[in-house]
Amino acid sequence: MNKYARDFPILQQKVNGHPLVYLDSSASSQKPFQVIEAVERYYKEINSNVHRGVHTLGTRATEAYEGAREKVRRFIGARSEKEVIFTRGTTSSLNLVAHSYARARLGPGDEIVLTPAEHHSNLIPWQQAAKATGAALKYLPLEPDGTLDLNKVQEMITGRTKLLAIAQVSNVLGTIHPIRELADMVHRQGGVIVVDGAQSVPHMKVDVQELDVDFLAFSGHKMMGPTGIGVLYGRESLLEEMEPLEYGGEMIDHVDLYESTWKELPWKFEGGTPIIAGAVGLAAAIDYLESVGMDTIHRHDQELAAYAQRRLEEIEGITIYGPRENRTSLVTFNLEGVHPHDVATVLDAEGIAVRAGHHCAQPLMRWLGVTATVRASFYLYNDESDIDRLVEGIRKTKEYFGNVLG
Repeated sequence: MNKYARDFPILQQKVNGHPLVYLDSSASSQKPFQVIEAVERYYKEINSNVHRGVHTLGTRATEAYEGAREKVRRFIGARSEKEVIFTRGTTSSLNLVAHSYARARLGPGDEIVLTPAEHHSNLIPWQQAAKATGAALKYLPLEPDGTLDLNKVQEMITGRTKLLAIAQVSNVLGTIHPIRELADMVHRQGGVIVVDGAQSVPHMKVDVQELDVDFLAFSGHKMMGPTGIGVLYGRESLLEEMEPLEYGGEMIDHVDLYESTWKELPWKFEGGTPIIAGAVGLAAAIDYLESVGMDTIHRHDQELAAYAQRRLEEIEGITIYGPRENRTSLVTFNLEGVHPHDVATVLDAEGIAVRAGHHCAQPLMRWLGVTATVRASFYLYNDESDIDRLVEGIRKTKEYFGNVLG
């Protein structure tokens, strides 16, 4: 167990009689004491609604909530707090853009550009936007290893490209896409780029100004924060033009019987009582990540993914998906003759938690020519001993099913 794992209480337990090896951080990361205690402290000492009350607890809650927004702003390099919208997660952030931005601006003849590797959260909202507006969906071709050929991308992004939606890191392949180059291509044609940062923001330094992205969505629960809190970064000029998706309390300025006006950014997109405790926990998670250093985390994840790939390649009958280079934080594979769910079940009996299934990326599964895969995903609290346990577990899986089927 590495030194950071000691900060995560859930990792101190045994599962099915074995010390837990948690290799499912791409689905949801574990939480350190610092985050758990920050949320507990909020409920014990601060709990109140924000922006409304003039009493002491209300003031403390507002300061904690808006302080979290400023921490997020610094963390992703946004110019202004107005560009940081708190949401329920990546999914709701992307849906907000698809409804409030895309549906109001797209029409027949316009194109939404995607890749076949997108998570369903970054695919279905654009399918629905295309149906609602008459715009067309256009898919960039993937190279055999799941990467993009920028020369081919350049040919496909034209004056009709109004929006490119892409994950910075694939949740299945671990591919890191060149977001700045893609942003430059789209902007030269007058379009905007929407980035799914669910798998990148927790694992590497992401600066929205350096990348020159128009929208970035990510979730707290994948970066050591609580569930139920996420962020939409949006370029201020674009957010100003957009209409809210939810209406009600908190997001209004003036209400009459027949007309209402909205608060200024960012609050016009945060109708109802916001996710205050979640924001407090997210701020604590950012503190933890920054205390380690995002460059350190990125280097650790890449080294661990490379080690996992080398060790898995030692096992006969393993197929590993995705690029050998420029990948991070996960390895996705299949074991010949054994269904991914069976692999995951045997590994769980050994105390090893991995993910098996289509990973909310069914078009990518079809592109790979499989129905499902096994994914082992890593974070700061994992080390090479966890990979060794994984390899040992896969060997036991292979031996077991070899005996059963043999």
